[in-house]
Amino acid sequence: MNRRAQRARLPFIVAAVLAAGWGSTAMAQSPIAAGACALAANPGIMEAELMSGGRTRSYRLFVPPGYDGRTRLPLVLDLHGSGGTAAGQAANSRFEALAAREGFLVASLQAEGRRWNVPPTDERPDDVAYASDVIDDLAARVCADLARVYATGFSGGARMSSLLGCRLNARIAAIAPMAGLRWPGACEGRAIPVLTLHGLADPQNTYDGHVEARGAEWLESVPEALAGWAHHNGCRGDPVLEDPPGPLSTLRYEGCRDGAEARLIRIDGLRHEWAREQVDATAVMWAFFESHSLRDN
Repeated sequence: MNRRAQRARLPFIVAAVLAAGWGSTAMAQSPIAAGACALAANPGIMEAELMSGGRTRSYRLFVPPGYDGRTRLPLVLDLHGSGGTAAGQAANSRFEALAAREGFLVASLQAEGRRWNVPPTDERPDDVAYASDVIDDLAARVCADLARVYATGFSGGARMSSLLGCRLNARIAAIAPMAGLRWPGACEGRAIPVLTLHGLADPQNTYDGHVEARGAEWLESVPEALAGWAHHNGCRGDPVLEDPPGPLSTLRYEGCRDGAEARLIRIDGLRHEWAREQVDATAVMWAFFESHSLRDN
């Protein structure tokens, strides 16, 4: 698809698939931010370290141009795939470029040994606690709107962002995993808006699941994982399929409690990669994030 056709299709995806506008400018002051903020920081990329679970951990922080040290900005947590790095995921998702234009913070997290502890085991670092610690550490460095924290990730990072949506749903307003949505199960707390994108030609994390010799977390298909989230979110009835001409179709649930969502964008022909040609996944995710806040509940 050429760039002109892609631009023409993006408004349809944002309006019809997400059923949400682009929202207000992210730099606008949050109406009920938690008190005044005065934290000076230079725009650009910062490599930060913190202690989490007795271990030294790190993350990459992007502060957009125009940061004034007073306005609380939304935050996107961006998680790399298995074997990847924070810098590699920043280049993969290009969330920092979008954040520079739209005015929000991006924290690209780094797994120890380049693999997230998901499904969690006691032998490896607690990455849920690490993500929570990153939010706290970041909020002490820059003015972050803690009611507008979002999580995304690719492949293994998608599995991890799914787990964060389950375990940290009091802190994370919405999640948008790419090529790896999972239903962690036994989630408590609030309904959490979920948007996921997945290629039908993905040979690594297959859409239909149930692949032999894979871990138990890959037995469920992507629609089955979405159904788990829909049940948690109290959505009503069977999913609705919207399948217009072209490579994109949407599976969505309706009537979810507390204004939550459960939506899947299926992409014909897309293999195991971040969607860019058929649809700008980063822009669609940000449009989705902008329409949700912890203040909505």
